[in-house]
Amino acid sequence: MESPGSAFGPLSRSESNETLTKQASTFDPERQHDSATAKIVASLDRIGQALRSLLWDQTRATGLSPIQIQLLVHLRYHGLSQSRVGDLARQFDVTPATISEALSTLVDKKLVEKRQDPSDGRARVLALTNDGRRRAEDLGTWATSVEVYLKALPEGEAITVMRVLMGIIERLQRDGVVSVARMCSTCTYFENHSGGREQCPYYCSLLNKSLAERELRFDCPEHEQKVDGASSD
Repeated sequence: MESPGSAFGPLSRSESNETLTKQASTFDPERQHDSATAKIVASLDRIGQALRSLLWDQTRATGLSPIQIQLLVHLRYHGLSQSRVGDLARQFDVTPATISEALSTLVDKKLVEKRQDPSDGRARVLALTNDGRRRAEDLGTWATSVEVYLKALPEGEAITVMRVLMGIIERLQRDGVVSVARMCSTCTYFENHSGGREQCPYYCSLLNKSLAERELRFDCPEHEQKVDGASSD
């Protein structure tokens, strides 16, 4: 059974790379004219530029670097289990050295503090100070202006866009392009019954709960990565 919203057939990374090398650039306007997929990729790139621009607006206003802002916001909304240096490096797809340098500045600014890992006394985790928590809550709205435009979509269209993007991210993670994707469709607890006519076609065996499409999670704290080749039927 395919993952929710995934319309992607099996394609190895080598086959994918070979196909791409035979094509003109995604950013060639002549190719874009007749290619829906090229226009989609170019549109995602433009949206990414807009998001980076909004993040840099916060950088100029606060004096914090983009990665420092992202770390503060991540630590605000995720538990200690995802706050080791290695976890953060995988989350943002950067080196542990980059994360350590950014965190060192945040510690100096008394926005972040090191604590003993409650699950491993030999390890350290990162947590926000009270000031860091307040700053993170202020900074966490930097992408809201983009979400406002999406809220104008009818719910059915928004869910379709969500499913397609989650399907793309799942494939990118499977190919090693995306490091972390804590989505339902990549979780060992997820069951997909969308071939039937159930009103809530998906099921989480951990939460013991049926899920409608709009309830599928993008970033689940209970996520357990599904073993490659495992079925979600």
